[in-house]
Amino acid sequence: MKRLFIFLLVLALPAAAQTAEMKIGYVNTEKVFRDSQLAVKAQKKLEKEFQNREQDIQKLVKQARDLQAFLEKEGLTLSEAERGKKQKDLANLSRDLQHDQRAFREDLNQRKNEEFASVQERARKVIMEIAEKEKYDLILENVVHASPRVDITDRVLKSLER
Repeated sequence: MKRLFIFLLVLALPAAAQTAEMKIGYVNTEKVFRDSQLAVKAQKKLEKEFQNREQDIQKLVKQARDLQAFLEKEGLTLSEAERGKKQKDLANLSRDLQHDQRAFREDLNQRKNEEFASVQERARKVIMEIAEKEKYDLILENVVHASPRVDITDRVLKSLER
């Protein structure tokens, strides 16, 4: 649907350009999400918020590796009961680790979406302010190619910093 709209827009541009000069701008939203101070603050906030959980998961990974290495090295010298217990411990640890990793990823993605939604909302407001103030007819984002002449990304970043 979006491609159809852009295709129709491209077809309409020459006709519109004949009747009046159009002012078109482009915003690289990926750069806004990567380079703006708001995005950097959001990323640091998330890193701090999830740091302890990530460390806990890394500890579980190390425990699982150590137990696996122990079983590979000492497994033949252990009694059948002891080896079975260690293998069961490893299976439980692996299951818990997978569960924790999945929960971590889900929670992190949800929080990322929440944090970056506010960055996106603020960026959209800034883009609209620039569009109205400078009388843009059309502002695009995420296109295959845009001339630096129409790229207003740096102006958006500067406005976001205020």
